Amino acid sequence: MRILLLAALLLCPFGLAAAPRFEDLSYEEKLGQTLVVFVDVDSAELVRPAVESGKIGGVLIQWGNYSLKQTKELVDKLQRWAAKSPHQIPLLISIDYEGGTVYTPITLGFDYLPTNMMLSAARDEEGAAAIAYLSGLELRRAGVHINFSPVLDVNSNPHNPIIGVRSFGSDPANVTKMGMSLVNGFKAAGIVSVVKHFPGHGDTSEDSHYNVPVVKADYAQLQKVHLAPFAEAVRQGVPGVMTGHILYPALDSRNIATFSKPILQDLLRTQMGFNGLIVTDSLDMKSATSFCTIAGCAVRALESGADMILLGRYVRPVSVFNQVNKETREKKLESRVEEAARKIFTLKEELGLLDGTRTMPSPIEQAYKTALEKISGQSVTLVRDRNGLLPFTPPADKKGKPTVCAVFFAPSRFADQLMSFSKPFLQKGWKIRSYNAALTPRKKDSARAAECAKGADLLILTSLQWADKTNINQKNAINGLIKENKNTVFISTMSPYDIKNYPEADVVIATYGLNKYVLQTAADIILGSVTPKGILPVDLMLPESVSSFSGERSKTRTPRAVRK
Repeated sequence: MRILLLAALLLCPFGLAAAPRFEDLSYEEKLGQTLVVFVDVDSAELVRPAVESGKIGGVLIQWGNYSLKQTKELVDKLQRWAAKSPHQIPLLISIDYEGGTVYTPITLGFDYLPTNMMLSAARDEEGAAAIAYLSGLELRRAGVHINFSPVLDVNSNPHNPIIGVRSFGSDPANVTKMGMSLVNGFKAAGIVSVVKHFPGHGDTSEDSHYNVPVVKADYAQLQKVHLAPFAEAVRQGVPGVMTGHILYPALDSRNIATFSKPILQDLLRTQMGFNGLIVTDSLDMKSATSFCTIAGCAVRALESGADMILLGRYVRPVSVFNQVNKETREKKLESRVEEAARKIFTLKEELGLLDGTRTMPSPIEQAYKTALEKISGQSVTLVRDRNGLLPFTPPADKKGKPTVCAVFFAPSRFADQLMSFSKPFLQKGWKIRSYNAALTPRKKDSARAAECAKGADLLILTSLQWADKTNINQKNAINGLIKENKNTVFISTMSPYDIKNYPEADVVIATYGLNKYVLQTAADIILGSVTPKGILPVDLMLPESVSSFSGERSKTRTPRAVRK
């Protein structure tokens, strides 16, 4: 008996309590496990009372200008508060780690994360899985457990204002293939993937943050295009699915997916056989709050079949908890809440959070940069070269060193990445001058751009558009420069859908994101040092363009450097 007692003391030093049992939790404690609030370094104290009282089960870390060290300190602080709760159950730490429009590199101290469309253009499943695996290890080092990624939306609508480069493209098979590469990479790193936005946000013309999007596709079209990637992800055992705040009349004419039993229970659970975690998109989005308060939306989502409820940024979690507790009891949803809470509790057990067995990996920064450089270079796409300008060579009668002007229309936070574009030109002994114009240029930007272009042998112009919302000032400035200068190369550095705005551009290159590796590759393509390898993952319906996701090129003239 003494030996058993001594063993128990060794396993639980200083009287540390054994891992909690689900059966011992009260209804309120089970309900709290289903609720997730948003935090960052500056707002953490606002959620402290809810964490210490056990009224929430997880947090979603928001991006900000703080380091990996600060991110880890934030997570550690949150978990210390959770250890003070009556049940002492650790929090699930989640993050939106997508790349592109939903990413700030400073937060984790990483180099720029590739957008999904960039990964897709490279057509490298192993490379995409490596990116997910290596970044997943870094997420684990920060104490993160769940990544709300990848996006499995098939971006079939070119006018989609919110998805854009967050999607892998417009072909369901390609979206499925690339999406599962990321899921498997994150899984290998010990990170739980939650795919989104079920049953598909790709055919919308409204942003669900501000309006209620409606997808009018019939059931057959939904199955063929938008549901296909999710169906395969479910078949392969994806652990989590996030709902979209979108109305699908062919599936449910009255409720957005997040509040729809026909979509979440009949379709996702019963027909598709999904047994994992159903997570809502943030309930503070207008497409949800158009129908209910945040507390009321949480109750509706739970009742409809969701398990993990993302409350959003601007909530008072204790107040919301109290209201949800009251309404779920009034609606007699205790068994539904218990079902949802058990899934979350089981996930925490599987991740080693309850017995303290989850481990931390070693730093992998250099390995990540190597993988990023490789796949970035593979993704850069030569969309068209009407007159065979590439590879560019100076005029035969040119005296002195050739001069290049590069005008980048991009946010200043990308300034450190833009510098690398000059390297290949400088290595050839050429002169290069550049100007980082504002994303929404003013007259002074146009004047400085024109001054840069004056007398240049080659003019490089880059655009940056997040999705389909055209920046009119940027469009007008670039088109003006194209008309006024010959030997011009246009580079679309984010959403390729903006290429349609520049029909007079004879040479068009797409990078699907902005980092130093794609820019240097673009420069090398212009000089003929490398062969462009990327393929457009979307159908732009443009003449003289690379055909979408087929791996074949149309009648675009082949650059001289790669002709046989």
